[in-house]
Order: sequence, then structure tokens, then C-alpha cells
Amino acid sequence: MLSKQMVNALNKQINAEFYASTLYLQMSAWCNSKGLPGCAAFLGRQSAEETQHMMKLFRYVSETGALPLVGELSAPPAQFASVHKVFELTYQHEVDVTQRIYHLVETAQKEKDHSTYHFLQWYVAEQHEEENLFKNILDKFKLIGTDGRGLFFIDREIAELTRAK
Repeated sequence: MLSKQMVNALNKQINAEFYASTLYLQMSAWCNSKGLPGCAAFLGRQSAEETQHMMKLFRYVSETGALPLVGELSAPPAQFASVHKVFELTYQHEVDVTQRIYHLVETAQKEKDHSTYHFLQWYVAEQHEEENLFKNILDKFKLIGTDGRGLFFIDREIAELTRAK
């Protein structure tokens, strides 16, 4: 049985994952409107992945006999200064999510909730992968640039990441 504090913390994370899904979906739409189908496809796939993360948490809370709650979500931004800015924001978002996951792990440790601690280890590993993925994308921006044909090559490189996953 989960403590009230653990349920509240997990429900906050459910909503954070749901927000991430809507954020990446909106970013995907923005990229599509700018003629960047590779970036749009990649971010659309990331949106679906965030939904899966949310559902995994949702099921876990439910399986423990607690009530998972979907709260009110803020609308994500719909306009971005550039595709480079989109990926800077995604990287920072993933860094923030990692910190929230770490907080959940610390809460589980304090409460000696070994089951939740074990469950959360998947998220710890996943966040390592996500941060690395988005850092590598930002590195590609540095290498390729966004002037002239740079956006074409960036879009193509990010499209390849979609196929590789």
C-alpha cells in the first residue's frame, strides 16, 4: 500500500508526463507547419512515448489500490523562436523530468517503499537515455548549423532518429 505522500507524488508525475506528451505533440505540429517533417515525426513519436510513461505510472498507482488522478493541465506553448529553440526546450524539459524522478526515488527511499523504488528504476534509466538523446540532437545543431541548407540536414538527421527507435 502506498502512503498518501507517495500517491500524491506519483499523481504529480502522471500529470507531468501527460503535459510532456502535449508539449511534444504541440512542438511536432509547429515543426510540421515550418516544413520540417523529420522533426515533426520525431516529436510526435516522443509525444506517444510520454503517453506510455504516463500510463505506466497510472497503472502502477491503480495496481496498488490507490486512485490515479489526472489533474488540470496547462496548454503548452504553440509558437517557438526556432527549431533549435524547440530542441533546447526539450532538453531542458528532460533535465527537469529527471529531477522530478529523482525526487520520487528519494521519497520512496525515505518511506522504505521498496516496491515503488524498484518500479522507479526504469524511469531513472529512461531519463538517462532521454537526456543523452536530446543532448546529441543539440550537438548536431552545433555541427550542422541552421543557416541555409543546415535546417534540411538537421531535419533529415532527426528523421533518422525516428527510424532508429
